[in-house]
Amino acid sequence: MTTSLDSYRPDFSLTNRTCIITGGTGVLGTVMARSVAAAGANVVIVGRRAEACASVANSIEAAGGSALAAPADVLIREQLEEVRERTLERFGAIDALVNGAGGNVPAATLGPDDTFTALDADAMRDVMDLNFQGTFLPTQIFVPPMIERGTGSIVNISSMATVGAVTRVAGYSAAKAATENFTRWLAATLALQHGDGLRVNALAPGFFVAEQNRRLLLNEDGSLTERGTAIIANTPMRRFGTPDELLGALIWLLSDASRFVTGSVVTIDGGFASFTGV
Repeated sequence: MTTSLDSYRPDFSLTNRTCIITGGTGVLGTVMARSVAAAGANVVIVGRRAEACASVANSIEAAGGSALAAPADVLIREQLEEVRERTLERFGAIDALVNGAGGNVPAATLGPDDTFTALDADAMRDVMDLNFQGTFLPTQIFVPPMIERGTGSIVNISSMATVGAVTRVAGYSAAKAATENFTRWLAATLALQHGDGLRVNALAPGFFVAEQNRRLLLNEDGSLTERGTAIIANTPMRRFGTPDELLGALIWLLSDASRFVTGSVVTIDGGFASFTGV
């Protein structure tokens, strides 16, 4: 009696599934969108700039993929509802969501010579809205079609700032900690209320150079800043990550290869979170 080896092969395919990616025009979001499309999914690109959304969607279509540009602000319910309706009209379903929108707010970051009392309360609220509400609201808008079908995968974006204290980024750290807790809470709630077909997980990237943090990590000549040097010294792999290094875990979490995984936070950090510095 022989058994096909196919039965031992995890299914990483996203063929004919529809995945919405917020923040899909950023450095990491663009790479994630193209990867999800390459795995076979229809990809909906959500970002605030219509031209940037169209550029990413067009590049995917030009490469043989399927994409829809859907500009929207993740903090405006009506715009997200319009994205949902456009997605369902174009593709007929919503199977997955990547909450990639987020980022830091400079005024919610403690200056090198400032004390805690100098933090701006309004800026702290803004960064919480961008990262936490910017994850909560899209999820609330896009999850009903998943609930109706009894299947779906949501991937949120956490951060190394939730693992331990990362100096200066007070607001961003608090917002990502809330997002990570929400990931676990929603994973349990959806599974208990709607069954094992609905899953919620998160990726926690280590330090990747993007436009919003480039000046914090690198000097104009490409050398490390003082902060960049400290980060590399506490990363056992002794380098920053590259965007493509997020993709294996992302596809795994979106696909049936991880169908018994929910409420998990996957760190992709070159060992940063596990290293004491000694």
